[in-house]
Amino acid sequence: MGTEIGRLGGYSFRGTVTAGDGPNQKGGKIGAGYVNLRKQRKRQQRKVGREEEGSSSNRPKLAAFVLALCGTPVTKPMLYLRDNQALLKAVKRWVGEGGKVTLVGVPDADILLEAIEELRKRTTTGAATFLFKVKAHRGEPANEEADIQADKAISGKDVPTEWHAGHIEQFSHGKSLAGKEVR
Repeated sequence: MGTEIGRLGGYSFRGTVTAGDGPNQKGGKIGAGYVNLRKQRKRQQRKVGREEEGSSSNRPKLAAFVLALCGTPVTKPMLYLRDNQALLKAVKRWVGEGGKVTLVGVPDADILLEAIEELRKRTTTGAATFLFKVKAHRGEPANEEADIQADKAISGKDVPTEWHAGHIEQFSHGKSLAGKEVR
């Protein structure tokens, strides 16, 4: 493929190639979608709860990432394509050792916690997870398909809603992805 990730060999990645997207609110609703390019182009979408509060632009992006993580076996390497740099920044704080990180006051902590837990499972089994930023709306097939799935989440009548939890106030410490205690 002539796209950036295609030229870099991303579509030939030996593990699972996934892409996710979540547009900002449309008509007061938030949606997330992902596509797995290896598993017969598996697609999934969800409405994302708490839209009545408003949303950070990262909430649907995090939700799409969690869908991809949960849809990929924890023992398989995974390449996740996304068109949002903020997702990488949100997850990066939790990778490795050091730093006093906390979910208290973090926007979208309910979804971020789920992503962290899924990433921890993957690191425990030794499965690599790569996040790669692609350019939005530039014809990247995987990203365009993920965008379609996210739009279907918003417009679909039978699409379930997840992530209704409120802000996470009880987390003042936890573990980094490396398993080290963080306070």
